[in-house]
Amino acid sequence: MANVTGRALHYVFKIGDRAKNIFFFRTILGMQVLRHEEFKEGCEAQCNGPYDNRWSKTMMGYGPESAHFVVELTYNYGVKSYELGNDFGGLTIHSNEILKRAAEHSYPTQKQDERSVLTSPDGYKVYVVNSKPAAGTDPVKQVELHVSDLAASRKYWHELLKMKLLEQTEQSVLLSYGNNQAALRLLKLQGKVDRAQAYGRIAFAVPAAEQPQIQAAVEASKGVILKPLIKLDTPGKASVTVVILADPDGHEICFVDEEGFGELSQFEAEGEAQLDKFIRKDPFQDK
Repeated sequence: MANVTGRALHYVFKIGDRAKNIFFFRTILGMQVLRHEEFKEGCEAQCNGPYDNRWSKTMMGYGPESAHFVVELTYNYGVKSYELGNDFGGLTIHSNEILKRAAEHSYPTQKQDERSVLTSPDGYKVYVVNSKPAAGTDPVKQVELHVSDLAASRKYWHELLKMKLLEQTEQSVLLSYGNNQAALRLLKLQGKVDRAQAYGRIAFAVPAAEQPQIQAAVEASKGVILKPLIKLDTPGKASVTVVILADPDGHEICFVDEEGFGELSQFEAEGEAQLDKFIRKDPFQDK
């Protein structure tokens, strides 16, 4: 397979208490609601996990999805918590404002080397480097996933999925599909990776013409394809095609077509108001 023209898009977090999580990502981290979508039944590609029920997704970040790595907060109505595994390492953000907001709201932080650690209401780690990001760059710099066999993971992500190798040590590798986008760090665990119930999914955009090539390469390598190339519809919006893979530790990887996703991911000025409306109306939400 030729080089992949990939772009890092987002990481999917399952969340329990939607109001508490929105407070964390919006008020403490300072992210903006980019769009909000409600669904009446489960996703054919298990975008909301193995649940066939009403659910929502909220995209949040520091700028438009066309140029920023964002988070996708997936909420399943009636599911208040998920068992947390050890698969997700953390999200690294450069900001000189987050710690100030955390202090103002008495939100707990811990110091770890040159970074500060904040923990979301569901237990996901956010590492904050207390510095202002360079003008025109995305504050979100890195996503960290834990792996059990670093050599096997390096081979999968670098040699099979064609991510560029930026840095390598005995304990981790850093990869990316290009400059000025969030990088992926794979950190070696002592022991087995447990994805539990809260497992997420990392997404990349590629030209539609490259999706069949990626699927064929994974098939040829006897890799895991969770969902072969499929078209997904969002009511009233553009459709996208996706192929869902799993790496050697089961980390889910979504490759979505850049053309369809570019239309689907347009900023929605009413997204924040829509989200707040559905939080107020949620029969499962503590008032």
